[in-house]
Amino acid sequence: MSVTDVTFAGSIPALYEKYLGPLLFEPYAEDLAARLAAIAPEKVLETAAGTGIVTRAMDKALPPSVTIVATDLNPAMLDLAAKRLNSPRVTWRQADAQNLPFEDATFDAVACQFGVMFFPDKIAAHREVRRVLKPGGVFVFTVWDRLDANPVSKAVADAIAGLLPDNPPRFVERVPFGYSDPDRIRGDMGEAGFEDIKIEAVEKVTYAPSPQDLATGLCQGTPLRNELEARAPGRLDEITEKTAEALAARFGSSAIENRMRAIVVTARR
Repeated sequence: MSVTDVTFAGSIPALYEKYLGPLLFEPYAEDLAARLAAIAPEKVLETAAGTGIVTRAMDKALPPSVTIVATDLNPAMLDLAAKRLNSPRVTWRQADAQNLPFEDATFDAVACQFGVMFFPDKIAAHREVRRVLKPGGVFVFTVWDRLDANPVSKAVADAIAGLLPDNPPRFVERVPFGYSDPDRIRGDMGEAGFEDIKIEAVEKVTYAPSPQDLATGLCQGTPLRNELEARAPGRLDEITEKTAEALAARFGSSAIENRMRAIVVTARR
C-alpha cells in the first residue's frame, strides 16, 4: 500500500463529505451507531473517523453520558469533522490506528467504519484495538464486501480502467474493496487475540442525484484522485466527465440507484 492510498488532503475531504457521505457512508453510520447503542458503552474510541460521519451518528444515538474519542491519521479530515460537529462529549485527536496513543484497557467499545481496509498492517491495528479495550469490551467495524456486490463502485472501476488501459489505476480494487474475505478477517482477528467473532453482510440502497455527482465523488473525493493525477496529469476533469458518461450509459442519466453490500464485524476482547 502506497502513501497516496491513505492520503486525504487538499479538496478531497470536502468532496468526500459532500458527494460520498450521503451516498455511501451515512446509512452504514446509522447502522454502526445503533449497534453501539445496544452495547451501552460508557467510553467509545473511533478510529479512521474521517470527516466525522459516524461520529455524528454516534452523537445522536448514544446517551449524553457516553464520551467519544474520534481519531484519524489525516489532519485535514479531522479539521472538517470538527467543523461539522461541536459536541462537548467528543474529543478529536490525530492518531495512527496501528499505534494508538492510549493506555491499556481504556475504552468499552471501539468503532471503525470503512477504515480497516486502509491500515497497512491490519493485524497490528486489531491488536492495538484489543489492547485499549477493557476486558469484555467490543470492537465493531465495517468494511466493504467484494466489489462485484457493489455494482456502482464496480462500474466506476471498470470505466476508469478502460480510460487508462496501459496503466489502469487499481486503488478501488486494492484498498476499499481489498479486505472482503470473511475467512481472512476471522483469521486476522483471531491472531490479534479476539474471541466471539461475528461477521454479517449488510445491504443498503441509496440514490445518487446524478451520474456527475457520483463520478465527482469517487474520482475526486477519494485517494483514487491521487492515482489518476499521477497517471494522467491534467486529465482529472476529463476522466471524471467520461466516468459520468459511462455511469449514465449503464444506469441512466438521472438519479442512480446505488445498491451496496458491506460486512460488519463484531468481536469481544
